[in-house]
Amino acid sequence: MPAKPISETVLTEHSRVKVMRKNALRQLAFFRGSLAQNGRFDVLDRAGRPISGQPQELITTTRLTHSYALGQIAGAPDCAPMVNAGLHALLDWHRDPVHGGYCWSFSAEGPVNGNKLAYGHMFVLLAASSALAAGHDLAADLLGDIRSVIERYFWDEDMGLMREEFGHDWSHFSSYRGMNSNMHGVEAHLAAFEATGEQLYLDRAGRILEFFTGVIAPANDFRLPEHYTEDWQVDGTYSGDPMFRPAGTTPGHSFEMGRLLIQHWDLSGRPDTDAPARGRRLIETALTDSWLPEGGFAYTLDFKRQVAVQNRYWWPVTEAIGAVATLLKVDGSHEDAVWYDRLWSVAEQFFIDTEHGGWFPEIDAAGRPDESQFIGKPDIYHALQAELFPRAPNVSRYYEGVKDLLV
Repeated sequence: MPAKPISETVLTEHSRVKVMRKNALRQLAFFRGSLAQNGRFDVLDRAGRPISGQPQELITTTRLTHSYALGQIAGAPDCAPMVNAGLHALLDWHRDPVHGGYCWSFSAEGPVNGNKLAYGHMFVLLAASSALAAGHDLAADLLGDIRSVIERYFWDEDMGLMREEFGHDWSHFSSYRGMNSNMHGVEAHLAAFEATGEQLYLDRAGRILEFFTGVIAPANDFRLPEHYTEDWQVDGTYSGDPMFRPAGTTPGHSFEMGRLLIQHWDLSGRPDTDAPARGRRLIETALTDSWLPEGGFAYTLDFKRQVAVQNRYWWPVTEAIGAVATLLKVDGSHEDAVWYDRLWSVAEQFFIDTEHGGWFPEIDAAGRPDESQFIGKPDIYHALQAELFPRAPNVSRYYEGVKDLLV
């Protein structure tokens, strides 16, 4: 009898699968506390208590909507009310009834930050796609609207990339171009293709991927600069928001881009291209560049490949888990299996909160939960995907792959 593929022995190992299922359900239970009586989503502290006075941001609304749609498809209880609340918040509160598009944040008094950012709008597309896949009626309206907004303002047909940011009335205030919003554009467009089957979404994702993984990555030793000028030249001097736009390179994004490249290749019928090899090289380069001896990843590197920001966050670990799981499914090696075990060991040692549920978003140099960048627990999206996507049988068709995993 031939030996089982490494992916079968690693990804389906019973005790870990059982823990992943338990953690996913505990996360979904924890973040249900975000839903307030007025239908808004609150930011939660580490123990799950609402933090008062915070505006509701677009990424909070969209990521919760997407995550609970995944939870609903996976068979977890009481997810539909969260998805419905998110859809109403997007259509009734974030959506700008005058100028169109989706405002970055709002409070009870109305918009707080009315700017229209590609990053946030890509998550609107992701949330709409996942809600549609979960069977929510309002999702079709949201999907139609966000598609037209992206078409009109963000998608640059000549470049095959996303424009970055506008004022609330779509006035131009910046010539900045960024990799991060385009990467999430790939993620959202692949989700939209999986939810609808419309070829346009797959084609646009492919054009973005070709620029970053076919042009930029090979020119930079398979590292991905984050920041660009208006004509898409690397801007090595740019330094913006320390969380969303830090200087240099962010290796965690290479995990995401590598996985998405392989997802696109699979959805495209596995053509005879070097996409799997490019995806693997992006992922492996980021693993070796940014892994810290004490466990976890450095957040950013400078252009000399030296650690620039050593802070350790949860999301690069979760994205590395998903990326390495993808490698294991395609052509897994013993080294992939070692990395997969190492990543989960670090997650369990430092980041997974076994008392309250959810993951601690950051740890200090001693490995203790910290709040230098993140207050409370702002997110379920990265960690929930790490607990669901590796268990899906394939490297694409995630809505089909996660079905009933949490029943």
